[in-house]
Amino acid sequence: MSDRGIKVTFSTGELSPEQVANIQYSFQKAGFLAFSPDPFATHELEEIDKLKVEFTDTGKPPSQRLRAVIYRMWEQNDEGYKTFHDYYSAKMEILIEHFKGKLT
Repeated sequence: MSDRGIKVTFSTGELSPEQVANIQYSFQKAGFLAFSPDPFATHELEEIDKLKVEFTDTGKPPSQRLRAVIYRMWEQNDEGYKTFHDYYSAKMEILIEHFKGKLT
């Protein structure tokens, strides 16, 4: 892939409705994949069960999230700006100056 990642595709045999529901529940969520050519030992399964996901991906990079928040601000109070572009530019300039002021 363009980000040097890989895409892995899985095929299954017929699944039970419960298995399909579990897959649907996990759609677009972060998780773990464990693979072993041999059945997992009990201690390995216990270690897998202890794993916790500490990843929260909203699907958007932080810059897009910030832009969306600024857009919502403009929708709620345009502060006299006729276009979102002008509003966005002004708010970004305020943020840039704020962080430039923190530079040594």
